[in-house]
Amino acid sequence: MKAGKREHGVAYLALLIGVAIVGVGVAAVGVVWSEVSQREKERELLFVGEQFRKGIQQYYESGVAEKKYPPTLEALLQDSRFPGIRRHLRQVYRDPMSGTTQWGLVRAPDGGVMGVYSLRTDVLAKKQTNFPPQLAGLEGKTKTSEWEFAYTPK
Repeated sequence: MKAGKREHGVAYLALLIGVAIVGVGVAAVGVVWSEVSQREKERELLFVGEQFRKGIQQYYESGVAEKKYPPTLEALLQDSRFPGIRRHLRQVYRDPMSGTTQWGLVRAPDGGVMGVYSLRTDVLAKKQTNFPPQLAGLEGKTKTSEWEFAYTPK
């Protein structure tokens, strides 16, 4: 009888060690998946932010009598300064960090919108270097909420 109880104890201990090893492996996969997901969201934020910056630039530069920034993001969807339909963006894009279409707005001196940034302040940026020249101002920013996609005329 005593030998049987010892065998059950060894099997139980082996089972516990196996569960612990599987748990460590699953945790490691979770960390890697989280990093990959974060990097993908940052890539999407860079793309979306650049679309906003380009749309604001087009709106500003297409001013006939006076160059002005759009009063709202929705003004980029249909520019009412022209008789026909003129669009600078197809849609107000979703912020990949927060999952909403709510953006922080970088205001111009005239009160218009000269840029956007993510409202999600708790996300640390994985990417902090090697930005394209038009986004060089993002270098060294530690949070994605510090990434401002703004158009300033030259």
